[in-house]
Amino acid sequence: MLTKRLVKFAIPFAVGALALTACSDDGDGGGGDGSTFKIAYQGPLSGDNVQLGVNMVNGVKLAIQEANESGDYDVEFELVEADDGGEPGKATAAAQSAIDAGVIAVVGPAFSGAAEVAAPNYAEAGIAALTPSATRPDLTEKGFATFLRGVPNDAEQGKAISDFFVSEGVTKAVVIDDTGDYAAGLADVAQSHLEEAGVEVVRESVPDDTVDHSGIARTVTESGAEAVAYTGYYAQAGPLAVKLKEAGYEGLALGGDGVKDPQFLSLAGDAAEGWYFSCPCRDLSTDEKGQDFIDRYTAEFDAEPGTYSPEAYDATQMIIEAVAELGDGADAKSVYEALAAGTHEGVAKTLSFTETGEYNGSGIYLYQATGGAITALGNVTDVVGG
Repeated sequence: MLTKRLVKFAIPFAVGALALTACSDDGDGGGGDGSTFKIAYQGPLSGDNVQLGVNMVNGVKLAIQEANESGDYDVEFELVEADDGGEPGKATAAAQSAIDAGVIAVVGPAFSGAAEVAAPNYAEAGIAALTPSATRPDLTEKGFATFLRGVPNDAEQGKAISDFFVSEGVTKAVVIDDTGDYAAGLADVAQSHLEEAGVEVVRESVPDDTVDHSGIARTVTESGAEAVAYTGYYAQAGPLAVKLKEAGYEGLALGGDGVKDPQFLSLAGDAAEGWYFSCPCRDLSTDEKGQDFIDRYTAEFDAEPGTYSPEAYDATQMIIEAVAELGDGADAKSVYEALAAGTHEGVAKTLSFTETGEYNGSGIYLYQATGGAITALGNVTDVVGG
């Protein structure tokens, strides 16, 4: 349920932007009875890491479908898909397509690089951009007026990676990024905490268009490191895992939340066995509410929810409830203010935000590839005994 509290700050909105936020069936832009409110999802619906985008857009679809079929609302909701391929270079066009479509709010952008580029566009248009997955810490420090983050950021995840390695007795680790904004940011935090803990770190960067991972695999193996952390996405992590195994690497291997996907298992094959994953996403099967979501999602899409499916669902539900509470007067400005000052008890976590738009909570979880599946190990704090 969305609980509103007093908004303590004012946000400037572009003149005219609010007129585009609700599009009624007869096109008068009204709202209220018979109106359709559009909610956008911006993320990778094409490209190498499309599955992460599919995970999220399906969560948005499910929330909208359930709202429209529930009979609980006097308005309808409609999905607008804004495909940025997960690339900063496509983020502006994707954001503009959502703005031009007259959306009331946006779930996304999904990836950190795209979020940095698109967030100013949404801010100028006065439209809330509630990301379920963009985790680079400084996104909430850049003054994007309508940007909200629905997950813990990589300052927490990077420390969790370090804590896990230290708990396993690692004295030397290789940290690899893909030169992108998300990967480099997460790698920076992990490296910093590892070095503070006295762990020797070898830092490497492998561009996300790399075809042959033999060289970096040799570097890791010959380094004598007991652990390797890859902070990019599954499309590159899979081939890297294969080459690491071929090179004879036997140490710990961990991927960040961008790697935690069944597509990694498919790409890596038996080389995936034993890999760990960190993610600000909990195992939903541990409680009745979460399992119910799993069942409903699986029934609709003939596949279990993936990484950030429930977070995208929660973000969409929060937007829907904000519109419902505001009624006929809902517009982009009032919806943003309701979200920024609200609390939503979701299936994945409780959503609320600080005054900078940062997620007001914590929790990083550890998973492992075992027997051809990704198995939850629990909150990193519990796993390391901290």
